[in-house]
Amino acid sequence: MEKKRRILFLLDHCLTPYERIESCGILCEKDTIIAIGGETAFSLDEPGLQVVKLKGAYGLPGFIDTHIHGLGAEAMPDFDGGEDTVHEMSRILARHGVTTFFPTIVSLPRETMIAQVDAMCSSIQSGYRYAEPQAMHLEGPFINPQKRGDQIAANISPVDLGFARELFEAGRGRIKVMTFAPEMPNAVKLVELMLEHGVIPSMGHSLATESETLKAIDAGAHRCTYIFNAMSAIYHRSSSLTAIALTDDRVTIEIIVDGLHLHPTIVNMIVRCKPADKIVVISNAVILEHNREPDAKPEIIRTNDGVISGSTMTLDNSWLHLLSYGNMPKSLAAACISTNPAKDLGLITRGELRPGKRADITILDSVTNRVRMTVSRGNIIYDSENPDI
Repeated sequence: MEKKRRILFLLDHCLTPYERIESCGILCEKDTIIAIGGETAFSLDEPGLQVVKLKGAYGLPGFIDTHIHGLGAEAMPDFDGGEDTVHEMSRILARHGVTTFFPTIVSLPRETMIAQVDAMCSSIQSGYRYAEPQAMHLEGPFINPQKRGDQIAANISPVDLGFARELFEAGRGRIKVMTFAPEMPNAVKLVELMLEHGVIPSMGHSLATESETLKAIDAGAHRCTYIFNAMSAIYHRSSSLTAIALTDDRVTIEIIVDGLHLHPTIVNMIVRCKPADKIVVISNAVILEHNREPDAKPEIIRTNDGVISGSTMTLDNSWLHLLSYGNMPKSLAAACISTNPAKDLGLITRGELRPGKRADITILDSVTNRVRMTVSRGNIIYDSENPDI
């Protein structure tokens, strides 16, 4: 008979995220949570039970980052889908409380992009000890070149259903999200093709009008890539993708909470406009390359011509900013970086601390809110007191 592998985490409290449990115990068997409740409900005398007691700490569901390109200067310079690159990101992200992430590829020349998608798919399937790269997010190539951000104009393509099929075939079911511009000719056909292949259409890098946006939403595009960025500003005499994504409850929106991509007051406005379960916080973290320089704020990265390229901020920092900027209850803020992305992308075993869910837990210090420990599939993948684990 196979020996049970059980570990009990004892914390000051946890957020499931919707319920706060004081003096919390989380009992995990192998990769699954099998019980959660007050500490006194658990026996500490079970033979072979590993007990991890962390005073001055609280637990949240494992953080899920669905839009990330790299990670500051610590990641490798060429995010080309190579296993070494993704494994290094996996290790670093575990130190920041992330248990699941979606490597994101921007627009590239056709053959190069297909090859990178294929390489990334192989890398994702290779298995990971630390944070798990679950699937890919393709940020392009079918976007509006006028709202390309720091993407290279020559790499952006009109909607080409043949090209899209080649990307999906190369991805072998590992492409989960594709950002596209709803105003592009044949955008509705692209949405239909994405849905046929299990890819979630995400509207972004766009100048779409109200009508163009609603056509895409009616076709099944119910997601918006980092709202307010790379799209039309809100204007009081007309409507566009930005306004519709804010006010249409069918649409889940990504937000970057670093204080510069979105002003804190805009974050607060978003929280007031959107149902709490339709907000997904992302890092949009990027790697530092020769054409990118840190902004005066160290977490922001710009190209040499001043375009905001991304951030080096991770979700543990975003969690604190969201609490401050959004004036949200902790339970709802925690959901924005765990439960909401899990539900949005169909990760039905993740995003909550309750029996039957995967044992992914982010444990933070009660005073500093820094990551004390990260648990993935019931395994401790980062421990601040033993960082070389």
